Formats: sequence, structure tokens, C-alpha cells
Amino acid sequence: MNTVTTQDGVEIFYKDWGKGQPIVFSHGWPLSADDWDAQMLFFLGKGYRVIAHDRRGHGRSTQVGDGHDMDHYADDLAAVAAHLDLQDTVHVGHSTGGGEVVRYLARHGEDRVAKAAIINAVPPLMVKTASNPGGLPKDVFDGFQAQLAANRSEFYHAIAAGPFYNYDRPGAKPSEANIRNWWRQGMMGGAKAHYDGIVAFSQTDFTADLEKINVPVLVMHSEDDQIVPYADAGPLSAKLLKKGTLKTYKGFPHGMPTTQADIINADLLAFIEG
Repeated sequence: MNTVTTQDGVEIFYKDWGKGQPIVFSHGWPLSADDWDAQMLFFLGKGYRVIAHDRRGHGRSTQVGDGHDMDHYADDLAAVAAHLDLQDTVHVGHSTGGGEVVRYLARHGEDRVAKAAIINAVPPLMVKTASNPGGLPKDVFDGFQAQLAANRSEFYHAIAAGPFYNYDRPGAKPSEANIRNWWRQGMMGGAKAHYDGIVAFSQTDFTADLEKINVPVLVMHSEDDQIVPYADAGPLSAKLLKKGTLKTYKGFPHGMPTTQADIINADLLAFIEG
């Protein structure tokens, strides 16, 4: 397997296909690089080099017990970029992966980067605070941790079969294959990484990170996202970015890179080539 070892000894698994301008994909919680199948095959066919890694504690990367925070996530992404000596890179992050990309750009600079896109991403801040009154109460995320600790398998199936893909909406037609694939990816990873990851994606404030970024960033967000509510995420991130462009979708789920891959891929391609 392709792996890079981080400074603190964690083996990060990655896929690296094709040649051309590199596009690096950062996945959401609690998934793996496999969640980008539709994007990687599409852009590989368009002549791009496509790379996706499993976050520490997720997928095929080391199930380490610590370091499950945005700084480590960003450092691990930097380790992949340095190991492969990537240049003129486009970074694409979904959900928690969007936070990872934002923190990476702010923490490690943009010398290797041309553009970025964040999809239904967690920035600027998910949890409700005095300065973020529109956020979700901390009790919501505490509940996530309690459900994970009680029965991770049941919890993951419920997420995939319900709000992640909007399969709980009236008239929805759930895909058992999508549900099983989401559950499979989640269960590949470590419970400790996923438990701590809930704090990382919900309580990290990316406001200062967003303000530092100078490269063009496409902010893609659905108004019907049940996991990362639209009003307190996409529009606010786009405003904080120096070169942010907001692309809003109606009726798409949080997992729209899978369920609406044709539309998401086309919009990403137009942004990258624009």
C-alpha cells in the first residue's frame, strides 16, 4: 500500500492515480478516501492526477489513539503533499475534509496550491457560542459521541440511512448500496479517532484560517444539508475568504458528491478550468 509516515509516526494511506495537475481530495467524518470514488474516476478521465488519503485513525491509516484534531489533520495532509512533491495543486474537501483543507492552507501556506474547493464543509464554526449564535448546541455533538460509544455500528447505519443522504425526506428513495458503503467506510476506522473527531469538526473555529487564504476557493453548499446547516456555514465562509465564490444547491443532501456526482463533478471541473 502507498503510505507516508508522519513526524509522530502515523502511517497515512493514500491513493495516487494518473498524471497531470494534481487534485487532492480530503474526505468527511468518519469515512475514507473511498468516498471520493466518483470524483477520482471522473477527474482521472479528464487528464488530472488524483490523490486521496485516509485521515489518521480512518480507513487504512494507523488507528492511533491521539492527534485527532485539525492541526494534526492539516499536518498529515502537508506530509502527503510534501512526500509526493505536489505543485500547482487543487485541494477539494468535503465536510470535515473542508475544515482540513482550510486549516492546511492557513497553517502550511499556499506555495504548492493553485485553488481549493470546500463542499458542505464545517467552517467557519459548527457549535453554538456567544460569537456564533446560529450554531448547533453542544448537546447535539455530545449526543453524537454518546451514540457512537453505545453502539457505533447502529449509529453509523442510522446516519447513512437518514440525514447524510436525505433518505429520511418524504418521497426519498434510499440506496441500500450507498448506505452499506458509508457504513463499511465508517467501520473500517477506529472508534477513538471518530469519537475525538466529533469535537474536532464541531468545535474548531476556522474564522482566522479563512481570512488568511489568498487562493481562489469555491464554496459549494446545499440549502438542504441536514448535517452542516447551510446558513451558518457556506455563506459565512464565502464572505470571510478573500477570493471565495459561493455555489448554492437546492434539495441536495450533505452527501451530494455521491448522490449528485454528475452535477458536483461538472461544477468542480468548471471551477478548476475557469
